[in-house]
This record gives sequence, structure tokens and C-alpha cells, in this order.
Amino acid sequence: MSDFHQNGIVTTFHNFRTKELESIESELLEFSKVRPMQLILPSLYSELSGSALPDIINKLKKVKYLEQITIGLDRATEKEFVHAKEFFSVLPQKVRILWNDGPNLKAVSNLLRENGLDNSSPGKGRNVWYCMGYIYGLKNSEAVALHDCDILTYDREMLARLFYPIANPAFNFYFCKGYYSRIADGKMNGRVGRLLVSPLIGALKKMTPSKSNYLDFLSSFRYTLSGEFSFRRRLIRDVRIPSDWGLEVGILSEIQRNFASNMVCQVDIADKYDHKHQDISFSDREEGLSKMSIDIIKTLIRKLASQGVGFDKDALRALKATYYRTALDYISSYSYDARMNGIELDINIEESFVELFAENIMFGGEIVLENPVVRNLMPNWSRVRSAVPFIYEKLIDAVERDNA
Repeated sequence: MSDFHQNGIVTTFHNFRTKELESIESELLEFSKVRPMQLILPSLYSELSGSALPDIINKLKKVKYLEQITIGLDRATEKEFVHAKEFFSVLPQKVRILWNDGPNLKAVSNLLRENGLDNSSPGKGRNVWYCMGYIYGLKNSEAVALHDCDILTYDREMLARLFYPIANPAFNFYFCKGYYSRIADGKMNGRVGRLLVSPLIGALKKMTPSKSNYLDFLSSFRYTLSGEFSFRRRLIRDVRIPSDWGLEVGILSEIQRNFASNMVCQVDIADKYDHKHQDISFSDREEGLSKMSIDIIKTLIRKLASQGVGFDKDALRALKATYYRTALDYISSYSYDARMNGIELDINIEESFVELFAENIMFGGEIVLENPVVRNLMPNWSRVRSAVPFIYEKLIDAVERDNA
């Protein structure tokens, strides 16, 4: 049974199981006449041969309310790009692929680098940033949604529920975050969210001398690290996007800075959710969930520092200790919950993750102390347009030439 709790900060859309998918999609088709909809799919070429993306494409074939699907394609040779065009050509909607490794988009990237606007490395954040700029320049959609291409439990209801709060002309939401239970195959997943982000936000709240609206905002989301969100096109103009693994937390930080909380919501989009899992990578901080945790830690500390919260090595040691104790309390709660529901939970492995994340708090925090103003955020597109007035035309032309 779904609850109906509201946290008082952002509106929560629950799933009461009282409305059929066909009814939601019928409404979305009507909404599309007022707020045309577009979907962004950031993808690695390797995902075309996985089990998730072909299934996602088959489900998307039946979606009638989409104006366009834009795919950001990374790590693809010319031959692989040709194959990708054939792979996505089965979709009935208008489809455009941003071939990030191709000469046309590289020329756009070089132009931005010459103007000091793109010093990032390839990754999901950079991929999404270019897709957003392309969509903003097109002006053919008002509601935009984004989700990953490795979702193993994908269905059309997930997309429909993600779009609904943004596409409905009677609503005034500008950003919507998807959430769901991270239970799959009898296991409790979502380790970085459960064992790092939630207890770290709790620890930061304890250490922040006064009430933090930012931390309250983050903690109001049921799944902070959800890769599924939707937004109004206007939002693209104002937000800066992290180029690293801090993408999800970084976008929420920008939303909190630019929009009132009554313009932000979250929606229950799935009863079950599973995707390709990352290795924890205990031995290499540049890989897997260890790197992800460091990027998230740096994003949070930099954001709080920009709001006047002071950090030094003593503060980092205190944060590490507070986080560690808080995370162990979370593990106790998870273990009780898992036992009651017959779910597998290895406390030893859970605590080993917490120990790694605690060490990464010191490691990531010291990186911030050494380089407090290092830029890991892509500039917003207002700044880009100011520096390069014809950038949208260049970007659209590059994409059209690749997709000709």
C-alpha cells in the first residue's frame, strides 16, 4: 500500500494504483499539444549490445506523446556510429544522435574550449550537458525527461509518470525527480545512496552550526541519486551541470539555488528497479563506486563551502567520525527492515562499504581543501550563448550533418 506522506518541502506524487497507464498516456498525448515532450538518452555505445537498451527501445516504440528522442552517444567509432543510427532507426519518433566522438561535435567542443567553456573530460555529465544545449537551441519541446540506458526493469509507466508532473499544463513544476524502491532479486541495492548520501547528509546537518535549507532540501528526496528526472526547457538556460559522478547531487544543488521549492517535485515511477551495477573498487579510488563516492563528497563539501560553511582538516575528521557513527545506525535499521521482509543483507559487507566511504570523506575533503575553487561544473547555457552567440546554430548544424 502506498503512503501519502508529504515532507513539506517538495511535493511528492505517490502511486495509489488508481489510474491505468492507458489513461495517463492518453492525458499526456493531450498535454503534448501544449507542452511538446522530448526524451534524452545518454548512452555508451557498449550499451547497444546489452540486455537493457534493446528492451527500452522496444517499449519506446509504443510511446505516442514524444516529439523527439535525443541520444547522447559516447565512445563510438565511425563504424559504430553508423550501426547506432541503424539501431535507433526502428523508433517511430523523430530521433537525433549526438555523436560526441565525431569530428562535427568535436569541432563544437574545440570552439568552446578556445573560449574557456569546456574543460571537462568525457562522461555522463558532459554528455547530458551537450544534449541539453542542443534541445534548448531547437525550441521544439517544453517538457524534457532523461533516464539512463541500463535499466533492466524498464516499462512505459516509468516514463509516463516521470513526464506527467512537468507536462501537465495545470501544474507549475519546473523539475521532477523520479524515485523507486531499490530492491531486486531479494537484495537491498542502492548502496551509495543508502550507505553514503543519506548518512552523510545527516552528519552534515549535525555539524552545520545553523539550519541549512540546502541540506533539508536534499534530504526531502526519497532517492537523491536517481538518474531519472524531468524538467521544463527553460531550466536548461540557468543550471550548471557537474561533469563527473556528482551529476545527480549537483543538479539538485542547482535546482535548489535557482528555483523555489514549490516548483520542484518527486514522483514514484516504479515498484521495482534494477540496472547495471558498478563494482565497489576497494583498491582503486579512480574506479567504480569508490570514485562515485569521492565525486559526491566533493560536490557536497564545495556546495556547503560556497554557502559559508567552513572546512579544515579538523572539521573533516569530525565529519568522518560523525558520518561513520550515523552510517552504522542506518545499517542497523536496514538489517531489521531486511529481516522482516525476507531480504538478504550482509552486515559485514555493508560495514566494509561504510569504512571505505569514511576514508573517502577525508580523501575527497582534502582535495577540496587543496583546490577549493576548482571548476567541475559545466557553465550554464546563458553564459555559453553570451560568449559564443551562434553556438546553438553550430550545435544543431553539427548534429544534423551527422544524422543526414
